[in-house]
Amino acid sequence: MKPSLSPFCWLLLTLSVALSGCATQAIPARLHYGLLDAPEGKRLMWPAEPEIPRYQFAGQLTGEENFVREDAATGFVGFLAWAVGLFDEEKPNVLQRPQAVVADAQERIFVTDVSRAAVFVFDKPAGELKVWDHAVEARRFVAPIGVALADGGGVWVADAELQLVAHLDAQGNPLPPIGAGVLQRPTGLARDPTTGLLYVADTYAHDIKVFGTDGRLERVIGERGEAPGEFNFPTHLAIGGGKLYVTDTMNSRVQILPLADDSAPQILGKRGLYYGNLVRPKGVGVDSESNIYVVESYYDNLLVFNETGDFLMPIGGVGQGTGNFYLPSGVWVDAFNRVFVADTFNGRVTIFQYLGGAKGDSE
Repeated sequence: MKPSLSPFCWLLLTLSVALSGCATQAIPARLHYGLLDAPEGKRLMWPAEPEIPRYQFAGQLTGEENFVREDAATGFVGFLAWAVGLFDEEKPNVLQRPQAVVADAQERIFVTDVSRAAVFVFDKPAGELKVWDHAVEARRFVAPIGVALADGGGVWVADAELQLVAHLDAQGNPLPPIGAGVLQRPTGLARDPTTGLLYVADTYAHDIKVFGTDGRLERVIGERGEAPGEFNFPTHLAIGGGKLYVTDTMNSRVQILPLADDSAPQILGKRGLYYGNLVRPKGVGVDSESNIYVVESYYDNLLVFNETGDFLMPIGGVGQGTGNFYLPSGVWVDAFNRVFVADTFNGRVTIFQYLGGAKGDSE
């Protein structure tokens, strides 16, 4: 005796067949990450009231669920899409252990994921999530860490295990890499948009290697040590305002080096147990007002400093709630002063909108 289906199940089956047979064009999707309220149903600001807010939660990236159909929430088509989804057992692509973030002028957001061994591309113009997992021809990524924008819409990606910096074009196709045979463990990346020079934090070599537009090594900055200009396991990089920001991780500080000359670097941060101190700093970024952002991974905080190095405020704390972090890594600030933080062990990228005035009302 054949098992019978309930009328509701027959309806779902009929609708799914009808949709698959009649649909001739995919419904366009849009990238959805800008939120006024956190998933917990409340608006989050930093610092909290009654102080004047300087930052607001602006959304998060987790994977394919960030792309929604324009009419998915209303109408019969939305129901059909839901019904067909019941028969689709393929799991969506989601971030697992995001490491670093960068965004281009078209608002394509690139996220390296060391657990997935790939680059996630939140492609807003195309309305889809792409996953690029090939580093060099037939070789896949093993441990992609740093990411930086390249000419022509592509990206540079530092793979710490392959010991090179992969070069992908705008479609994710591998181009000739740089640094093979030169780099020991490349992690952080930063590209100077003015000169085209690519700066690579070579963690195990305790220095910063600079590559020209032709891919050749042009110079090496620093060596192992604790003096200004020396490094101890540098990890993340950023460029802003004619300066190179280097997270000197095991020296528990950030060094800020002028790009125009070889003058002494500015030292930001020191070891300690208080807010504003650094223990295991990782990601570093800078906004249009020269506020400096440092990910303090050991205490799961995003720390904000002004351009002179004065500590302004923390954001975060350990946890899974919105605005909390669990061993975060990279940070990126876009042209709109949105701050993207790779919340590594929470498997997401959290976005904060800078509202202005972080330097203080007296200025």
